[in-house]
Amino acid sequence: MGLQRRRFLTLAAAGMGTALFPQGLQLLYQRAAQGLPITTRGFGPLVKDPKGLLDLPAGFQYRVFSKLGDRLSDGTPVPTLHDGMAAFPGPNGTTILVRNHEMYPGLPRAFQGVVAPKDRMYDPLAPGGTTTLVISKDRQLLKHYVSLAGTSRNCGGGKTPWGSWISCEETTATPTQPGQHGPVQKRHGYAFEVPIAANGPVNPVPLKAMGRFQREAIAIDPKTHIVYQTEDRGDSLFYRFIPKEPRNLAAGGELQALKIKSAPKLNTGQGLPRRQPFEVEWVPIADPDPATDTVRYQGYEKGAARFVRSEGLCYANGAFYFTATSGGQKQLGQIWCYRPGRTSTAGGTIELFVESAGKDVLDYPDNLTMAPWGDLICCEDGNDRTNRLVGITPQGQLYTFARNALNDQELTGVCFSPDGQTLFVNLYHPGMTFAIWGPWHRRS
Repeated sequence: MGLQRRRFLTLAAAGMGTALFPQGLQLLYQRAAQGLPITTRGFGPLVKDPKGLLDLPAGFQYRVFSKLGDRLSDGTPVPTLHDGMAAFPGPNGTTILVRNHEMYPGLPRAFQGVVAPKDRMYDPLAPGGTTTLVISKDRQLLKHYVSLAGTSRNCGGGKTPWGSWISCEETTATPTQPGQHGPVQKRHGYAFEVPIAANGPVNPVPLKAMGRFQREAIAIDPKTHIVYQTEDRGDSLFYRFIPKEPRNLAAGGELQALKIKSAPKLNTGQGLPRRQPFEVEWVPIADPDPATDTVRYQGYEKGAARFVRSEGLCYANGAFYFTATSGGQKQLGQIWCYRPGRTSTAGGTIELFVESAGKDVLDYPDNLTMAPWGDLICCEDGNDRTNRLVGITPQGQLYTFARNALNDQELTGVCFSPDGQTLFVNLYHPGMTFAIWGPWHRRS
């Protein structure tokens, strides 16, 4: 996560994967070969926001809540650095949001951290964690409160099928190796589970069997309950965790890393063909909770494939889509599609279906989700001064849906309400959450 903005995008159809975009591909490939753009109007051009916060297409509106400077329901300050997030159905038509705060030791005091009683903090020196928000049917904030505290660099995460949020630490700091930030009292690099039923800070239990690494996000296969995980490193691996008890991740399980059968130790960052599936197998990680940051080295020595900063991850229609934020020949980003096998012992396939050919094409894809109508919605974390939400249609056409009009900070935590009528997204800093709604049927 960082500072970013970018220009209007065009996306060549040659970068689309057949698994996600099966219709109309031949025509799109021909147009791409001719050098023609394949963008679409989407919901139409953006309208400049008179409030200077978020530019949206005509007919759409937003509401802002739970922002830096506000007070939580218990009177403590709203933390900043709003990051990964998910939406869950609540009672009486409400929506429950669980939201990460990527706070870490050493930040300036103006960057308000998560406040909780010390007996509910995993590490009293770590200012990160999560807050939970309850939103009414008419998109009003009913209450918001701390739900996880004492963790560090809570960047991404993912929702479980049984009604909880897995918050991930994007750091492997230890008391003896605090890294580039301030001191800590405990090991970090873990995932923590936050049930949506919690009415306050949960007892923070690190899910050690899932691995200690610079974790970004998770997504769970609803059929097998296998947990897939990304890692924000330049030499990251793509992991899966097979739990002993499907709804009890704390009970342990086996951590594995993805290996491409035909090319052990493959560096996927450069020179790979698009739309070509590769058969994979999964290699075991012998020590998922090492004293030093060696999980990815263990997998690589057994032939696991390397990805360049794998970040956003989502599940849709039997497949997992994840970003490699600075992968590709131009080092501007890739999006991968993994399709599991029919059983946990079957490896499945993986293919590259988007790779940026230039900054005007795609600049550091990060958070992503699948919209109810079948479009992929992606946040960028690029290096220029434009930051937007971008939609990719099932036909492979691309459109801009929203633009940060306030500053050069990224939009994060994109997700949809259970009824599909509201899109929620965060502004990283100064932290705030948007509820967006309007004529979703109008997408052209």
